[in-house]
Amino acid sequence: MHASSISHHLERRKALRSFLGVSPALVAIGLFLIVPILIVIGYSLMEANPYGGVNKVFSSDAYTSLLFERQLDDSLAFADSYLLIALRSIGIAGLTTVITLLIGFPVAVWLAMQPVQRRGLLIFLITVPFWANLLIRTYAWILLLRNTGVINNSLMGLGVIHEPLQLLYTDGAVLLGLVYTYAPFVVLPIYATLEKMDTRLLEAAQDLYAGRIRTLRKVVLPIAKPGIFAGAILTFVPCLGAMIAPELLGGGTRMMLGNLIFRQFSDARNWPFGAALSLVLMAAVMLVLTVYALRAQRQKTLQEGA
Repeated sequence: MHASSISHHLERRKALRSFLGVSPALVAIGLFLIVPILIVIGYSLMEANPYGGVNKVFSSDAYTSLLFERQLDDSLAFADSYLLIALRSIGIAGLTTVITLLIGFPVAVWLAMQPVQRRGLLIFLITVPFWANLLIRTYAWILLLRNTGVINNSLMGLGVIHEPLQLLYTDGAVLLGLVYTYAPFVVLPIYATLEKMDTRLLEAAQDLYAGRIRTLRKVVLPIAKPGIFAGAILTFVPCLGAMIAPELLGGGTRMMLGNLIFRQFSDARNWPFGAALSLVLMAAVMLVLTVYALRAQRQKTLQEGA
C-alpha cells in the first residue's frame, strides 16, 4: 500500500512538471489566440456605433445582415450581395489553388530530380521574393499591368496592339497577383515530400516499360500526395482572406472577403458586422482544416491497418 502511494505521488509530480513545462505555451495561446477571439465574438454581438467602435448593447443584427437587409417597415428581405462576394472569394481562391498546383507540381518534381548540390541554390531562388514586402511586390505588378505600364507599352511599341489593354483592375489581375504570391507555398511542401523519394523506384518503373506519364501517375503522384494536400491548404486558406491583391490589383471593385472585412472596420465603421464576417471566415477555414485533418487521419489508419 505504501509503495502504491509513493508511485501515485511520483506520477502526480511528473504530471505537475509536465503541466508547468507547457504552461508558458498555454498562457501564450490564451492571451494571443483565445482572448482576441472572445473579444471578436463579443463585438459581433453588440450594436454598431455610427462613429466607430461599438455600443455595449446586445444585438444580433451583424449576423442577420449577412443574408438579410432591413426594409423601411423594419421587415427583413433576403440580400445576396455578401453571399456573392463570399462565392467570388471561394471561386478565386479555388482557381488560384488549381493554377498554383499546375505550376508548382512540375517545378517541385524538377527540383527533386536535380543534383543535391544544386537544390539549395534553386530553393534559395524560389524564396527570394519573400525578402521583399508583399505590398511592394504588388505595387510592382501595378507598374507592369497599368495602361501605361511595361506590358502595354511593349505591346504597343511592337505594333501588336494599337490601344492599351485593360489588364489592371480585373479579376484576372487579382488572380495573377494571388498566384504569384502563393506559388512558393505549393512548390515547397511538394518538394519536401519528393526530396526523400527513392529514385530507384523510377528506375524500376522504367525497367517495367512504364512511360513517363504512367510513372508520374503511379509512382510520383502517390508519394507527392501529402505535399499536394498541404500546398493546397496553404494556398486556399490564405486566399480566402486575401486583402492586398484584391484592393490594389482589383482597384477595390473586385471585392473579396478580406477587403470587405477591412472596409467594415475602416470606411463603414461597422465593427460588429466586420467581426461577424471575420468569425464566419474563420469558421470556414476551420472547417477546411478539419476535413483535411480527418482525411489525413483516415489515410494514416488505413496505412497502419494494411
